[in-house]
Amino acid sequence: MKWEKQGLIFCADNHAPWMVSHASNPVARHVHDDIYKIYFSSRNKHNQSSICCLEIDIKSPTEVLSIFDKPVLSPGECGLFDDAGASMGCFLDVSGETYLYYLGWTLTKSAPWHNSIGLAKEKADGTFSKVSLAPIVDRSDADPFSLSYPWIMKSGETYHMWYGSNLSWGHEQKDMAHLIKYASSYDPFCWKPTGKIALEFRNTEEYAMSKPCVIRDPECWKMWYSYRGHAYRIGYAESMDGANWTRKDSEVGITVSSEGWDSETVEYPNVFDHKGKRYMLYNGNRYGLTGFGIAQLVESL
Repeated sequence: MKWEKQGLIFCADNHAPWMVSHASNPVARHVHDDIYKIYFSSRNKHNQSSICCLEIDIKSPTEVLSIFDKPVLSPGECGLFDDAGASMGCFLDVSGETYLYYLGWTLTKSAPWHNSIGLAKEKADGTFSKVSLAPIVDRSDADPFSLSYPWIMKSGETYHMWYGSNLSWGHEQKDMAHLIKYASSYDPFCWKPTGKIALEFRNTEEYAMSKPCVIRDPECWKMWYSYRGHAYRIGYAESMDGANWTRKDSEVGITVSSEGWDSETVEYPNVFDHKGKRYMLYNGNRYGLTGFGIAQLVESL
């Protein structure tokens, strides 16, 4: 693979009280023709994240057409699992309704944070209403520490979920041992993860993998994700069944630029197809502080 970078789409810079900084975890959703909504996580002055939305024309993706004048999903009230922020996960259409699976943040004293997976349903005005004040997937014996960004797909009668999970925790971020696990269910709203690991760490220097994005091509399942030791990079893996994966990071075809907004790190990929072409949204330096951009796969599908 080889990706051709097309440029920076958006960087939050005091655009609104809920959009003071960061534009992280971008996810594309087709609207009509060449128009896409891009959903992303942005932070207020208290560092709480909300999920926001803008529109682009994929033919000229670095020219933003419009920005929604309010968040589509906001943090919960004090004491709830998402009171420190709600971050973008993925969408799933079920029986004609669109659901948003998101990451809820809460801060703790003994570890830097605790994350769970929440669920919200789209309303007529384009915002989302939380289905429950509690997480839909939370800590369990299979995932006892913290969970992160889910990606969910349906194949046949089975729903597949890939998500982040800690193997351990500590007082420092580098103690997280956070990798990608796999779960399946016949009910998209009821998950009982077994703790199955989808992707293992490659070496002892790695301590985090996150934000999986999966596409099922005719020849195999393909996953793009973030991984880090010294600094975040985008990884790539393949699978024949969606559950067992082989890492092929050297084939990913995208890395940091020599200078600019993505010269230090690249992470949080979202890969999607449009009219025979494959695109990738991704973040650059400092977890989305410098915004998100887009790249196109050089060869056609």
